[in-house]
Amino acid sequence: MSEDSSRAAWLQQARSHLRDADPVLARLIDDRPDFDPRAWMAQLPPMDLYGALLFQVTGQQLSVAATRRTLARIQALFGGHLPSPGELLAVDPGQLRQAGLSWRKIGTLRDLAARLSDGRLDPDVLTSLPDDELMAELTAIPGIGPWTVQGALLIALQREDVVLPGDLALRKAVRAAYQLDHLPSQQEVLAIAEKWRPYRSLATSYLFSAAFEPAKAPSVTRLGSA
Repeated sequence: MSEDSSRAAWLQQARSHLRDADPVLARLIDDRPDFDPRAWMAQLPPMDLYGALLFQVTGQQLSVAATRRTLARIQALFGGHLPSPGELLAVDPGQLRQAGLSWRKIGTLRDLAARLSDGRLDPDVLTSLPDDELMAELTAIPGIGPWTVQGALLIALQREDVVLPGDLALRKAVRAAYQLDHLPSQQEVLAIAEKWRPYRSLATSYLFSAAFEPAKAPSVTRLGSA
């Protein structure tokens, strides 16, 4: 079986599960027959795990537009690409500040880069860890919380069972799709998402699509906030 056919079979299975598990998602799925859950990733620069974490840290407490502007300045600083850990450590932190990163975010990214460079963290080992173990390793770094890691799991590692309860855009999407009279808390989002297992990433993509794209749109937008 080719990669494309294997992916198609997985999508069919995942959609069937979500449709049976949740009538709200059943409607979203049926409204979007040509939906590609990976299309939004084409709008992002190529990212390994470090790049995805840099992307997530950069976007903390920023709008989508502000995050994109800051990322563009960071890429310009490194010749048009996101830096590797070694490249980030080699640049004057003041240049990162001028690119738009706060000193707190610079400290977090340099701490992470140092651990990846000196062997305290091994990128190959990290990418092979189960989600919960990877979460534990990375959230030990000040400034990296669960939501930051969840975004990296989704973007860089394309893990299949990730939900982003701390993402404001997702909470708004859940409010709209489930016709709630309030903005759900992170705990409420996680409770709703429990029935989506083990396909929470796909369900999350459908909710973003419902929030930001018209029905029957061919693709989904990028994450609402980094």
